[in-house]
Amino acid sequence: MDVDCEVSAAAAAAVTNGLGGGEQAAAAPVSADQLDVEAYAAQYSGRTRVARLLFIAERCGVEAIQLEALRMAHDEARAREDTVLYLDAVLKINSRLGPRYRHDQAWVDSVNRRAEQRKEKLETELNGYRTNLIKESIRMGYNDIGDFFYAHGHLSEAFKSYIRTRDYCTTSKHIVQMCMHVILVSIELGQFAHVTNYVSKAEQTPDTLDAVIVAKLRAAAGLANLETKKYKLAARKFLETGPELGSNYSEVIAPQDVAVYGALCALASFDRSELKSKVIDNINFRNFLELVPEVRELVNDFYASRYGSCLEHLEKLKPNLLLDIHLREHLGTLYNDIRHKAIIQYTLPFISVDLNTMASAFKSSVSMLEKELAALITENKIQARIDSHNKILYARHADQRNATFQRALQTGNEFERDIKAMLLRANLIKHDFNQKNWPGQRKMNL
Repeated sequence: MDVDCEVSAAAAAAVTNGLGGGEQAAAAPVSADQLDVEAYAAQYSGRTRVARLLFIAERCGVEAIQLEALRMAHDEARAREDTVLYLDAVLKINSRLGPRYRHDQAWVDSVNRRAEQRKEKLETELNGYRTNLIKESIRMGYNDIGDFFYAHGHLSEAFKSYIRTRDYCTTSKHIVQMCMHVILVSIELGQFAHVTNYVSKAEQTPDTLDAVIVAKLRAAAGLANLETKKYKLAARKFLETGPELGSNYSEVIAPQDVAVYGALCALASFDRSELKSKVIDNINFRNFLELVPEVRELVNDFYASRYGSCLEHLEKLKPNLLLDIHLREHLGTLYNDIRHKAIIQYTLPFISVDLNTMASAFKSSVSMLEKELAALITENKIQARIDSHNKILYARHADQRNATFQRALQTGNEFERDIKAMLLRANLIKHDFNQKNWPGQRKMNL
């Protein structure tokens, strides 16, 4: 979808007023001065770098960014000899970058010939290992074939090869290695059920896992939960990711992504106490937040009830976040949830709220805020009523007097029931109406 260079007033209003659903997210543009493609790509390695660059080129409507992303994707794919990604990049470039970036069929044929020879060699070696029944050699043979298919963009074949190593794993280290390979390919295939499954398998190995491996597993689990819209679970996994992750998992995720994904999921799903204990006071996660100061500030603003400032930070971040390959589809939902939580928290301490003052705090119009409040009241998320004429929100606090009387009556009824039961038992004992056990028989002595 083509989009303009600057954020339009309508798109800005969509975020500010909580209308950031899927359609709005798909239409929001990005400005050319808001994304340094080269710096962004430098955070990643391997296939994910090319995939993210192609994603940016496809979603961004600014031609300068498109062409820069395509140029880098083309060069990276060619250096990796990945003909699948190379052909995708060439198709999207469409002869806009000069003769050097046009389709080179001779190069593609040359790479494919070498790949076919390499494949035949690996398969011959594997057949030899299987004939000799050497488990470790067979495992390594399948791993080599999996690496070959992965490097050349044949992800389904790579997945099958890595899975086959499972029957030949003899140590916990081998099992973890197999799981990490399957997780990597499954993420790129978008099969996040497999990611969750193999993260669990890796965590259940009897040996103590390396801290870097643990951090990778937490990040992968967070990503899987994010993609399946389990935002609270995703937040917990990202928050549990250790600083050992660093750039060690750049083929999947950057530490900056952990900060952004974790913070947004936490703001959308955590209550106030959880936000304080698990995010703001989390020393490990603070290391990630320091990499993205804007996200750190919006978290602090949300907790400090500076909702206008928090929403402004979200608005500034949105154009770049819409170009994130994993976050884009969830951004509208997360932004809506964060805004609704802010509105709910704003109204909690008050008996009545002036909608004009509240609209000013949320950078919104009174009419739009009134619609949002009405929706939240209908969904039973806010206990209140709206005086539409005077533009005042009145809280419906529980009738404490009536609640106290009801509790007193319930306590009295429970006391009466207990007293009757005690009197009945005392009378039964007094008149010897009790059951006695005799050897070999039971007899009721009346």
